[in-house]
Amino acid sequence: MKASAVRKAFLDFFASHGHEVVASSSLVPHGDKSLLFTNAGMVQFKDVFTGVEKRSYRRATTSQKCVRAGGKHNDLDEVGKTPRHHTFFEMLGNFSFGDYFKEDAIAWAWELLTRVYGIDPARMCVTVYGGDPKLVGVNPDEEARAIWKRVTGFGDDRVIGLGQADNFWMMGDTGPMGPCSEIHFFMDGKPPAWPTQDPASWKGWLEIWNLVFMQYERRTAGGELFPLPAVSVDTGAGLERVTSVVQGVRSNYDTDLFTGILRATAEIAGKKYGADPEADTSMRVIADHARCSTFLIADNVFPDKAAREYVVRRIFRRAVRHGKLLGIERPFMHEVCGVVAEEMRDQYPELVQRLSTITDVALEEEKRFRDTLSRGLDLLDGVFGDMAKAGAKAVPGAAVFKLYDTFGFPDDLTEIIANEHGYTVDMAAFEEEMAKARLRSGFGGSDQEAVGAEVKAVANEVGATKFLGYEGRGTSGTGTLRAILVDGERKPSAAANARVQLVFDQTPFYAESGGQIGDTGMVIAGTARVKITDTKKPANDVHVLVGEVESGTLEVGARVEFSVDDERRERIRANHSATHLLNHALRTVLGNHVAQKGSLVAPDRLRFDFAHFSPMTEAQKKTVEDLVNAEIRANRDSVVEELPLEEAKQRGAVAMFGEKYGERVRVVSIGAQSIEFCGGTHVRRAGDIGMFKILSEVGIAQGVRRIEAVTGAGALDYLRRLEDELLKTGDRVKAPPFEVAARVEKMIADARAQDREIEKLKQRIASGGGGRDLLAEAVTVKGIKVLAAAVEVDDAKVLRDTGDALRDKLGSGVVVLAGTGGGEIRLVAMVTKDLTSKIQAGKLLGEIATRLGGRAGGKPEMAQGGGKDLAALPAALDAARKWVEDHA
Repeated sequence: MKASAVRKAFLDFFASHGHEVVASSSLVPHGDKSLLFTNAGMVQFKDVFTGVEKRSYRRATTSQKCVRAGGKHNDLDEVGKTPRHHTFFEMLGNFSFGDYFKEDAIAWAWELLTRVYGIDPARMCVTVYGGDPKLVGVNPDEEARAIWKRVTGFGDDRVIGLGQADNFWMMGDTGPMGPCSEIHFFMDGKPPAWPTQDPASWKGWLEIWNLVFMQYERRTAGGELFPLPAVSVDTGAGLERVTSVVQGVRSNYDTDLFTGILRATAEIAGKKYGADPEADTSMRVIADHARCSTFLIADNVFPDKAAREYVVRRIFRRAVRHGKLLGIERPFMHEVCGVVAEEMRDQYPELVQRLSTITDVALEEEKRFRDTLSRGLDLLDGVFGDMAKAGAKAVPGAAVFKLYDTFGFPDDLTEIIANEHGYTVDMAAFEEEMAKARLRSGFGGSDQEAVGAEVKAVANEVGATKFLGYEGRGTSGTGTLRAILVDGERKPSAAANARVQLVFDQTPFYAESGGQIGDTGMVIAGTARVKITDTKKPANDVHVLVGEVESGTLEVGARVEFSVDDERRERIRANHSATHLLNHALRTVLGNHVAQKGSLVAPDRLRFDFAHFSPMTEAQKKTVEDLVNAEIRANRDSVVEELPLEEAKQRGAVAMFGEKYGERVRVVSIGAQSIEFCGGTHVRRAGDIGMFKILSEVGIAQGVRRIEAVTGAGALDYLRRLEDELLKTGDRVKAPPFEVAARVEKMIADARAQDREIEKLKQRIASGGGGRDLLAEAVTVKGIKVLAAAVEVDDAKVLRDTGDALRDKLGSGVVVLAGTGGGEIRLVAMVTKDLTSKIQAGKLLGEIATRLGGRAGGKPEMAQGGGKDLAALPAALDAARKWVEDHA
């Protein structure tokens, strides 16, 4: 049974038991800032488990793509060395949201393993939660134990009770959690004995499935456990592990999930997999890291220095170094990533759709790293040499940071190389350097804070807010106040001057999402007036209006009137619709690899971040502007539809990477061809945008470009500012507007010609022009011609060029010039190549500069420096001649 069949059998089995087959969510968790990556199958259902989100089904099954490579899952060094450590894996899972519980979950798991996969029951045992003093009030899971014994026929010796660390599952410090049952398989044939609570007894046993029984939720880190609204089930079985058992191999890398990738890697390296243990480890690292890099890039996470992006970078660059260890001296990872996409295309068609982006990003990242890899290794070798002389054992944190910051070496890569040479790394000092760098860059916080517990509790209680902003002009209406928060705490009322967060049953105020910023305006309830300064959506579809009570007292339950700032909303509509047209135009001009990476839709401008690998040309920018403005002039009606998700995809609607969509989606068509999933507010006709003008196009990260633009009145304001600047410049240069560029170009050319003439005159003066023959001032010292002279020059370049010319005229000799045209003395020394074995310019000029109260440095043929003591100059020039005499 191939891995694809193992995956299909799992999904088909649970579909036959009434489960909805749900597609894998993105590796970037939507709306969950507590996680860097999706690391378990239940992540996309987290709000369903807590009751915040409702779905049309109560049973689900998935094969979820997961990444564990960062934070507490930071055991990268084990990847490739063990049979089962991976950065990327697939998690098979079945879920119950308040439907079935332990009885069905256990029975179905056993049926699937033994009857569908045909795994030998005689080689399996089970663990359950056996209690732990660290979890106060949570009793041993005797219910699960009894069910396992009845379903499997096992005795107590094969249903083993373990503590919190093994059999009480929690995804993080907060969120859903509960006791779990784990199914284990013995890899070495018939078990000689059943394992116990002694860790040593588990040698040879492999965990293949974990059944988590969700009964609790922890809302704050270290806080107490609360019962969930309804008991639920969350199970997870690693596809790679299950496949290794079904296929009868000891290592995940020997399954067909990896063999094709390993074969391609071996061909590139010119090696045979299985012939050399060290080379095999490197090939396994490359195979694993290529899988992880491919999927992350496909989900729009590109290598860079930010938190998520840095994980991709460190994984990718570790793979490149292992390629170098295999003797691969050219970029190769883009080829391996291409093999991953081809191998996984049936289950994940987005890999093929994003293939050009995946290979382009991989190739560019490897080129960049290879450009600095050798220099970084040379630097590290120098550090090792200095450490050996000093008898040091730890690489200084400053050196680790320099390798990270200048050469792109992930700190763990430096640590691995150091360990290979018998050294450790001062990671504490490295972290100090990183902290200093964050302060220098103005970054002092983290975006990984979770939504406030109280706001989530309100969201749980009041449910989704009905949005009235799509109806009519969508800027007014009435509603009922459901909750008031003052400084994050629930209150029954709020008086004047209170800063409040308000939740209503319905509102026309748009909550910030999808790049569109939140609405502002007024809320009025009798004598109470609240100025709304922002609108957020912190949990599910609950709109939270943020503002200040200007007068009166506001009370929960009050009927209110809403008034959204209409003019501001209209400008936002125009910018949002223009963003859609811009997205389509960029894909038309640059190619289908263009994918939205982020956006900001504000009243005064729009910002659009997108995947692309080189700066746009002026011609490309003009073409994009022309396409957008042509759609605006065509003035087609906008079309908004509610469609089933699959129908929207079939129509070609563009989805935002990382966004989570329900079974029905809102689809917005602007102009003739732009069609996108979108919950934002838009113009009624494309002509309402007025005009579109690009302000700038810049790179903000590897493979990510940013366009800022304006529309309508904002575009007109921008053009007027440009016109004002052009007219002012024309007045200054005495030219009409359309002749300003030509006049400025002529002025620049004239100025450059004058600069060249001035430089020539300075060189003539320095070389003895005006009656002075500098060459005649050269003397012969022990057969060596020496010219040591002061010249009226203050330009370092002129002095250097003059020295070059005089040295060439001497043919063989030494030139020392002192420029005295400014406040300080400028020095230069030149020595012809035939004399550098005896006379070195750097040493000679160092002696002279010291006498003048300055310093100098350089190479044997040329050195530069400076001094301050003009009165000492004659004696210093004499000393130059004497120094040559002493060293000739």
